[in-house]
Amino acid sequence: MPKSPPALAALPPAATQALRALGENLAIARVRRRESQRTWARRLGCSAPTLIRLERGDPGVGMGLYATALWLIGRVSALPEVAAPKEDGGALEGEVREALRRRAARAAASAAARLGPKRG
Repeated sequence: MPKSPPALAALPPAATQALRALGENLAIARVRRRESQRTWARRLGCSAPTLIRLERGDPGVGMGLYATALWLIGRVSALPEVAAPKEDGGALEGEVREALRRRAARAAASAAARLGPKRG
C-alpha cells in the first residue's frame, strides 16, 4: 500500500468532515438511483474498494473521481462555484485591508506635500 502524503495526515477537521459529508451524499445519490457499488464503480472507472473509500470521504481518493461522481448525478457544474472568487471572503477582506493601508499611506504623503519641505 502506498504511503499517505503528509498533507492528508494534517487535514483540518472541518475539511475531513466536509469530505465525509460529500461521500455520504454521493452514497445516498447512488442508492436513490438503485445502483450497486459494483455498477457505480464501473461507471466511475474505479474499483469497488475505491468507491467505498470515496463514499466514506477518504481524502486519498483522487479529486477526479469525486468530480466524475458529481457528473454522474448531474452536479458537476456546481464544482467551480466551490472556489469562486466572489465567494472568497478571506481574499476580499485582505484586499480591503490593503486598500485601507494604501489610502492611509497616500493621505500621509499628501499631508506632507501640503506642508511643504521640512525646514531644519
